[in-house]
Amino acid sequence: MNSTVLLLFVVIYFIGLLVISYFTSRNSDNQSFFNGNKKSKWWLVAFGMIGTSLSGVTFISVPGTVGKLTGTEYIYGGFEYYMMVIGFFIGYLVVSSVLLPLYYRMNLTSIYTYLGHRFNVEAHKMGSIFFIISRGIGATARLYLVVNVLQIFLLDPLGIPFWVTTMVLMLMVLLYTFEGGVKTIVVTDTLQTSFMIISLFACIWFILQELHLSPTEAYKQLTAQNYTHFINFDPNSKTFFLKTILGGMFITIAMTGLDQEMMQKNISVDNINNAKKNMLTFAGTLLFVNLAFLFLGGILYLYAIQNGGFYLNEEFFLKAGGTNVMGDDLFPALSLQGYFPMIISVIFIIGLISALFPSADGALTAVTSSFCVDLIGLNDNNNLTEKQKRSTRLKIHLTFTIVFFVLIMIFKMINNKGIVYLIMEVAGYTYGPLLGLFAFGIFTKRVINIKFAIVAVSILAPILTFVINESVTSFTAYRIGVELIILNGLLTFIGLWIVSKKIILRT
Repeated sequence: MNSTVLLLFVVIYFIGLLVISYFTSRNSDNQSFFNGNKKSKWWLVAFGMIGTSLSGVTFISVPGTVGKLTGTEYIYGGFEYYMMVIGFFIGYLVVSSVLLPLYYRMNLTSIYTYLGHRFNVEAHKMGSIFFIISRGIGATARLYLVVNVLQIFLLDPLGIPFWVTTMVLMLMVLLYTFEGGVKTIVVTDTLQTSFMIISLFACIWFILQELHLSPTEAYKQLTAQNYTHFINFDPNSKTFFLKTILGGMFITIAMTGLDQEMMQKNISVDNINNAKKNMLTFAGTLLFVNLAFLFLGGILYLYAIQNGGFYLNEEFFLKAGGTNVMGDDLFPALSLQGYFPMIISVIFIIGLISALFPSADGALTAVTSSFCVDLIGLNDNNNLTEKQKRSTRLKIHLTFTIVFFVLIMIFKMINNKGIVYLIMEVAGYTYGPLLGLFAFGIFTKRVINIKFAIVAVSILAPILTFVINESVTSFTAYRIGVELIILNGLLTFIGLWIVSKKIILRT
């Protein structure tokens, strides 16, 4: 495989992003960066959000989950991951019917402003801090996955170190989001989603042709290999279908509805009706696209077996003496190690970097926006000129680029092979307090007047969740999976109830 040729396509792709950025960021200001001046087209946002939601995790990790044996504790096996996707869909329905109307009614730039109005300034800032931590860790985990694939299969043969690859890619993202922010990424995400989906279906078509199978015939073979089971009926398992659906639902409510990056694009649409159309169109499309990724994962294993792959001790090898290619390594190994023709390898690389950039650009823009609006009140600072505000925003944007670089290097040291599950577990700890805070604010009328009570509860709840999780794992057969976020949110809600009191109405 010619690494130089594939790298050339990465460069050409990036130049295209810069050209788009140039035209979309002209005459931009702070509001263009933060919310696109609320002029985004709903259908454009809906399509672009598919790429943001899928990211490199779906592109690489989800196909890899299909062939994992069910004896492995943290992996789904077969199509069990789809139960979480169904949970995602239910969560999107909740977000569109409960949270979107709230955000539009309050005309929010940052969704965490709601917490300030409902509680106090410490709740506002606490919500923003948890978001920045959550999105920073989640986005850089996704970035690490894609950067590591590019490194292993393209750049290691050229002698380019991992840190250089990471730095260059982060500079690329910085360059095309520096001015336009949301106004730019609504357009670039649409382009990148298109390439990702084209890559998905091109790879499916090629493999089916090579296997001489129709989609129906391939599905029958996958069923014979026990790759197509959707439901895990073991209540002690991390992937028991009911808790996977519930976990997926609450993860979506938290990671989309309470996430500034995802909602920043939604609230850039001109009105609530179009924003709901965007959300529902996006949610329905994800049901189909995720199923296609799982189908791809199944036929990837069939193709690998046809080309000398075999299982050994719950690990999968392409050839005798070869390296383990289970999980995240399977799709890249087949695409970039000579098993696919050059044209499919090029399509894979374009799809891969199309998965990389949406998760990076949106996260970088969102954490910058949240820091500026929520933590330092840049929009409301009348002592600064527009030029000074812009300069401050750009410095913060650059700072977070450096932070993202450092976090990716940390993930490189951890070197986890099942990133999709690591992200879900981290989300359970970091988004749980946000879930509890918003739920308490929306569904109760109680007030909290004790200073730093919200801060204390928001910190103690994840710690207590961790202790419970470790205790359950140590002393019982039950395994807490994606429902971790429900436990964390519930503990936050209970803690807030304890430190709150009823509103006393005077007559």
